[in-house]
Amino acid sequence: MPEPAFAPEDLFDEDYLYFYAERTDEAHSDAETDLIWSLLDLKPGMDVLDLACGHGRIANRLAKRGCHVTGLDSASLFLDRARQDAAARGVTVDYVQGDMRHLPWTGRFDRVINWFTAFGYFTDGDNKRVLAEVLRTLRPGGRLVLDLNHYAWLIRHYQPASVRELDGDLLIDQNRLDVLTGRNIVQRTVIRAGRTRQVPFSVRLFTFTELRDWLLDAGFTNVAGYGEDGTPLAPENRRMIVVAQR
Repeated sequence: MPEPAFAPEDLFDEDYLYFYAERTDEAHSDAETDLIWSLLDLKPGMDVLDLACGHGRIANRLAKRGCHVTGLDSASLFLDRARQDAAARGVTVDYVQGDMRHLPWTGRFDRVINWFTAFGYFTDGDNKRVLAEVLRTLRPGGRLVLDLNHYAWLIRHYQPASVRELDGDLLIDQNRLDVLTGRNIVQRTVIRAGRTRQVPFSVRLFTFTELRDWLLDAGFTNVAGYGEDGTPLAPENRRMIVVAQR
């Protein structure tokens, strides 16, 4: 199978921050941090890796609560924003630019967070490699949380196109579901400030049972599924949150 179209620097950029600002605002970020804290049974002093940390909205909040946080992302723009926000909040986070398929730590973390559909952009082989890398970075008994689209909900509400409009600017996604590969293939068109550009990408979709089996095969144990409200995963949940223990 050919490598999925994915250029992180094109997808995760200023336009992404602009169009998703409402979804990643203070209220959403505070609520999601509360949920992560509860699901992972986090405590002050724990070592936490925010994998694909973006602009630090979760990492900096966890640092404020007393965790020792490392954030890894491939986008230098996001890391710069994360460092600026950390300084404004008066917290210290170790922000690292890197590739989640090649993590430079072994047995370092008590918890790993991968939030807001930040998993599934690579081939199946590389996606599985990410899980193996995460397992290696965790201490015995450590936990991973993944927040993803919920396949059972998405397939019932699948839309061939979606549009985000903000002050006359447009983000248009034309979607195609490839049932043979389990991927949502997207042609994104960004129209902003008189400029138009195309951003193709695709992301792997998972049922809970499939991702659970991937995690178990990687060496994780006690895999549990939750909805966006933190209750056990149900068909009506739009998000699927998976917690796995090393």
